Amino acid sequence: MSTETRSMIPADHPALAGHFPGHPVVPGVVILDRVIQALMDWKPDERLTGIPTAKFLTPLYPQQGFTIRFIEAGPGRIRFECRRDDDGQPLVQGQLALA
Repeated sequence: MSTETRSMIPADHPALAGHFPGHPVVPGVVILDRVIQALMDWKPDERLTGIPTAKFLTPLYPQQGFTIRFIEAGPGRIRFECRRDDDGQPLVQGQLALA
């Protein structure tokens, strides 16, 4: 089973202050936070125990929409992929561990 959700980090997000002034880039931890939020929306009864892998592939800029896709990968494992909406470039790929 799989699911998708869309997200976007606003230009006034507090994590962007000082993160490459004049040419801000969304920090990876902010993207992962959105991934975790989307997972909890999809599977509210599950408990995240870790992120065994996360590979950052392309920068994400403020106000740039992206899609988070989850794919069940077996007991206690969910694969995820984030892609930029405007050009389809992969942002992050990884795996989540669930209790």
